[in-house]
Amino acid sequence: MNKIVPIGLLFFLTGTVSLFAQVKKDTVLVVKDTTALQEIDPLTPAKAAFYSAILPGLGQAYNKKYWKIPLVYGAIGTSLYFYIDNNRKYHDYRDAYKRRLEGYNDDNYQFLDDSRLIAGQKFYQRNRDLSALFVVGFYVLNIIDANVDAALIQFNVNERLSMRPEIYPNDVTFRPNVGLTFNYKF
Repeated sequence: MNKIVPIGLLFFLTGTVSLFAQVKKDTVLVVKDTTALQEIDPLTPAKAAFYSAILPGLGQAYNKKYWKIPLVYGAIGTSLYFYIDNNRKYHDYRDAYKRRLEGYNDDNYQFLDDSRLIAGQKFYQRNRDLSALFVVGFYVLNIIDANVDAALIQFNVNERLSMRPEIYPNDVTFRPNVGLTFNYKF
């Protein structure tokens, strides 16, 4: 009993000393607002479309989608190449046919008769016109892509919103059913 009292007193004093050893400070807790929305610039899609209209691919660079720029130039460049090539061949066939009508027979297409020269003209004219439509179509598609991509960047997509496939058994037949679940965590 003699030793229990001093040991108990020692534990009591060390416990109370540690309580008073720290100075109490007033701390202010700041709660981070997770529902605050980011500032949305409504003119961003219009800027991206304008930049793409000025120079193809510039709208994609504005949206920081650099990997799309070679696709834009590849599509427009290939269509433009076929337009130029078909236009050159169309003019070759047309000039050869005109020279035949004038009575000359010294062209590169001596092995073709007049009906084949006319068919060649129609073929290359049709392909030239289709290539011109593709050039214009890819140019417009470039503008639309920049506009839509800039509009989609502004959507709030975070980990609280999720979509995943789910396979669950049917209650009656126990055959697997496939479904899609949309989850939003608050």
